[in-house]
Amino acid sequence: MLYDKDLQSIQEARIAIATAKQAQEKLAEMTQEQLDKIVCHLAKKASENATYLAELANKETGFGNVQDKTLKNKFASESVYENIKELQTVGILKDDKENKVLHVGVPMGVIIGLVPSTNPTSTTIYKSLISIKSGNAIVFSPHPGAKNAILETIKILNQAADEIGAPKGIISSLTTLSGKGTEELMKHRDTALILATGGEAMVRAAYSSGNPAIGVGPGNGPAFIERTANIPKAVSDIITSKTFDNGVICASEQSIVVEEIIADKVIEEFKLKHAYFLSNDESTKLAGYILRANGTMNPQIVGKTAVKLAEMAGINVPNDTTVLISSQTEVSKDNPYCREKLCPILAFFKEPGWMEACSRSIELLNVEGKGHTLCIHSQDEEVVKEFALRKPVSRMLINTPGALGGIGATTNLAPALTLGCGAVGGSSTSDNVTPFNLVNIRKAAYGVRDLYDLREPEIIDEKPSIPIQLDEDVSESEIKELIQMAIQKLSKL
Repeated sequence: MLYDKDLQSIQEARIAIATAKQAQEKLAEMTQEQLDKIVCHLAKKASENATYLAELANKETGFGNVQDKTLKNKFASESVYENIKELQTVGILKDDKENKVLHVGVPMGVIIGLVPSTNPTSTTIYKSLISIKSGNAIVFSPHPGAKNAILETIKILNQAADEIGAPKGIISSLTTLSGKGTEELMKHRDTALILATGGEAMVRAAYSSGNPAIGVGPGNGPAFIERTANIPKAVSDIITSKTFDNGVICASEQSIVVEEIIADKVIEEFKLKHAYFLSNDESTKLAGYILRANGTMNPQIVGKTAVKLAEMAGINVPNDTTVLISSQTEVSKDNPYCREKLCPILAFFKEPGWMEACSRSIELLNVEGKGHTLCIHSQDEEVVKEFALRKPVSRMLINTPGALGGIGATTNLAPALTLGCGAVGGSSTSDNVTPFNLVNIRKAAYGVRDLYDLREPEIIDEKPSIPIQLDEDVSESEIKELIQMAIQKLSKL
């Protein structure tokens, strides 16, 4: 039987939003304590199914590995929950007695969640928890390449919601996937906010939908190893980041920038940790697989191991190879090694000093990833401060793996799987997105001044008076003479 997939998807989107709106109206009547009970139960069930969902995602997408995807699911459920469980997100957030202003948290309504194939189950868990914590319902649009894993995650979350007595429809999803259906979700008049995590085109579509959106652009973070760095730890951190789930987290490092004075030591340390430095011919071979003809990243390389990537390009590498590194000297959008590579491939740049390294890092970010993330490995606090002042990023990570530091696993940034890029990166926020990004803050302010208090006091320009003491027996002519004398004195003032 033939049917119009677009029409079916559009109709499904409309029904999902209508159902979510009704469910959200019930959520909006709940106290913070009631919302927290729902979130706690959802997080618990998601954590219990972390490995199962990781296996589904890995099998369906072919990206990454089960062990690291399990950890990401645990992070999205346990770490995110621990971070948000004590937050007051709805009702009276603050009663400022001194300034006589009440701060009230108000849910936005129906959130639309776009989910990528790189982190499908963990992103679904995370977005569900932060939405419900802030009193919102959420409707998902899954990536077609991870549809089954995402829908199974939503099924488990809904079962948990039913167990705890939550309103039906607080978490839902399109099941018939089409661009038109997703467009309907994003442009619908009852959509309050779009949480867009995915490709650059999808993020742009979210921002042009006419509804508020929080979008995440591509990452392309450089990692600068400065001369004072603990080189073994810096190299270990970078390899940890690029091999964690085979590099699919957008905060992972994409390029290494080192000072020439320590370059040989850095290269030696990478080789000790089984990194493979490509020859010029090998770099050319692999470059052909990084980008597609339209200039976008080739999905075939995403989440593959270094050994698999080498095999695809016809390059022989040892079986224990961790990352593939290509030495580069030029930065441009046409150079595949200067772009985001969600796999264990790194560009390698040598610079005379930290100032040149600073400039090189900015060049790389201007090609792609502006506003996202940068890593620096250094013990020199002044250099760290200079980088922090100069770099067009929302997250500068110091002496830590980029992938894990960016999402808040190895840093004290808010645990999140949606990382804002700020205005410089075309995003509406530079935050690691939390429930506070999904509430409106209503201000109830008492009057403390009247119009009279706002006006400037009226100044009357009067000349000073000169007192005249008269005796009772003063004649009229003498009074006139005294008056004339007084007028003369006043005229001289």
